[in-house]
Amino acid sequence: MDLKGRNFLTLLDYSKEELEYLLDTGLKMKKGELKKKLTNKSLAMLFQKSSTRTRMSFEAGMTRLGGAGMFLDIKNTQLGRGETLGDTGRTMSRYVEGIMARLNNHKDIEGIAEGATVPVINALTDMYHPCQTMADMLTVLEKKGNIEGLKVVYIGDCGFNMFHSTMIGFSKLGANVIGLCPDKEEYKPKGEVLEKAKAQATGSVTISHSPGEAMKDADVVYTDVWVSMGQDAEKEQRLADFSGFQVNGELMGKAKPDAIFMHCLPAHRGEEVSAEVIDGPQSVVFDEAENRLWAQNAILVELIGEA
Repeated sequence: MDLKGRNFLTLLDYSKEELEYLLDTGLKMKKGELKKKLTNKSLAMLFQKSSTRTRMSFEAGMTRLGGAGMFLDIKNTQLGRGETLGDTGRTMSRYVEGIMARLNNHKDIEGIAEGATVPVINALTDMYHPCQTMADMLTVLEKKGNIEGLKVVYIGDCGFNMFHSTMIGFSKLGANVIGLCPDKEEYKPKGEVLEKAKAQATGSVTISHSPGEAMKDADVVYTDVWVSMGQDAEKEQRLADFSGFQVNGELMGKAKPDAIFMHCLPAHRGEEVSAEVIDGPQSVVFDEAENRLWAQNAILVELIGEA
């Protein structure tokens, strides 16, 4: 399968077969069954938001593959002085084989991609977090052996990047995804994204506001912070709204006994998840964090490597 030269902005742009191919590539690379290199290839890594896992996994990945990752803080680039997104994409394309960007607004990464002549990879925007979901799906494949038919319950803000990508990716691969959130419009998935996800799903996507009911017989339980970067002014209201949605021992007990707990990290113990769950035997959060490296390595070699 030839994916060379394509952007990776949202999982909506990739077919079920293409996602399965990338996941299989990542698993084989992790097991040492597949050796690929990006010798003398360079990746521009443009950051507008703080990062631990994203920066380290991409930079370490490029190094292991024989290439180089170039960290760029957006405020120290000419974008911070008014250069257009399109001109930035065009310029970067003259120096590197790929561009990775972690930006506030999805329209901005689209602007860079419109100007770029090399693949652009979305490492997080307000609307999508496709690389994280690829790592999540790779983790579930490792732990469960398959994705099709699993019940995946995501608890938290469903109107944001993490649930958007979760429902797109997992439902496209056959899982039955439930978004569990307070019954307020701002926490529900964006209508257009929800409809596109449902149209591409081979499983299902539903939205629930009842923790006890939604969690019953879950195979995978996923949560994220209730207050994301840039939402500090809303913290008090959000903590009040999400009261009763914490993933604790009682709520986790409604899932299947062999259910796994996932979190994209960083986590706030005592808010969205209790310490007994995230540090307990069902938690796979650090395997999940490691798999950012392997999922992204697969994306990198297929998009910017040799065809």
